Amino acid sequence: MKLMINTKMIKTASQAALTAGRELLAVYEKFDRSGVKFKTPREIVTKADLLSERIIKKIIKANFPDHQILSEESGLSGKASPYLWIVDPIDGTTNFSMHNPLWSISIALSYKGEIQLGIVLVPILGEVFVAVKGLGAYLNGQKIQVSEKRIKEAINTFCHGSDLKDIKRAIRYYEKQKLHNFDCRQLGSTAVELAYVAAGRVESIGIPGARVWDVAAGVLLVSESKGKVTDLTGEKWNIKSRDILASNGRDHSKLINAWK
Repeated sequence: MKLMINTKMIKTASQAALTAGRELLAVYEKFDRSGVKFKTPREIVTKADLLSERIIKKIIKANFPDHQILSEESGLSGKASPYLWIVDPIDGTTNFSMHNPLWSISIALSYKGEIQLGIVLVPILGEVFVAVKGLGAYLNGQKIQVSEKRIKEAINTFCHGSDLKDIKRAIRYYEKQKLHNFDCRQLGSTAVELAYVAAGRVESIGIPGARVWDVAAGVLLVSESKGKVTDLTGEKWNIKSRDILASNGRDHSKLINAWK
């Protein structure tokens, strides 16, 4: 199998995530919610998001000036290229703003629409999740794999987009899982939840209204840890998919039915 990425790309992604992570830790310690701004009625942005984005984009551009970058706060930049970096400078901004440690930095690199590299850094916990297409998924250098648990023992997680219909759909799913199975939770960072599926800490994450920068790195983590990733109808996930379901694969079809 021919790899479409190289060592320099992996090092660049790692450097970008770790450099931004160090800066964010300093901001996090003294963060005051009074600096929060609403970009939509249900989405916030902080100066920390913008700081992280500037750091990450600067490092990527310095190493790969011909690549495109898609980042949550500034959108698409750069000339057309088969390589696209997909960046969420802080995934879990609300958690960050309330001093909840479950926030992350998510960086992925795709080639012609296929995710080749994914990194999710959880700075407070000192955890770095890395996946390379065809080479597996790792947590702090140790290979990881999804769990073997079936649905009655599963911890299922969920998130949703900002549209009201997506929120209502997520609430219906939460009610089904909470009443009829072991547990269902919203952790507040999609990238963290995907990484947790990959590491076998939880069994699934479903998201109506998912945005690609939230999930791109995590999709590869789950896929490379022997999990399963589709949209909420069971079709293969791609970077244009409107929603996502990632699981350990044991009861994926039952989870799809629960989202109907």
